[in-house]
Amino acid sequence: MQPASAKWYDRRDYVFIEFCVEDSKDVNVNFEKSKLTFSCLGGSDNFKHLNEIDLFHCIDPNDSKHKRTDRSILCCLRKGESGQSWPRLTKERAKMMNNMGGDEDVDLPEVDGADDDSQDSDDESKNARSGVRNIVVTWILRKKNNFCKIS
Repeated sequence: MQPASAKWYDRRDYVFIEFCVEDSKDVNVNFEKSKLTFSCLGGSDNFKHLNEIDLFHCIDPNDSKHKRTDRSILCCLRKGESGQSWPRLTKERAKMMNNMGGDEDVDLPEVDGADDDSQDSDDESKNARSGVRNIVVTWILRKKNNFCKIS
């Protein structure tokens, strides 16, 4: 058993976590106020994946969702406090970060209206320091039929 590779994205009202597991089965996602637990069987060999994440800030477990595709499982976590930026996903700075990948060089278009109220939306130096937080999720939202609507 090992953690699934994942990418995370910080938006104004949501945090998105995409667990990169192809051909997943028996997907179980448990949302708690300050913790997320993810498990599944993946691949043709049914390898067991388990991720337990103590979140940086609280979320609304009742308004958080997940959706499975053939290549990944996308979790949409509703922030407990809207507009509060998450500099990292976990409470502990080092824990999970080796498994929580993200490509800082990905250049995707902005989500329409997602950062309209954000003071730092044009501050490139702050976005560069924030790591994968500056990656947007337009392509994920469009492929997932807007299962998490951003207002």
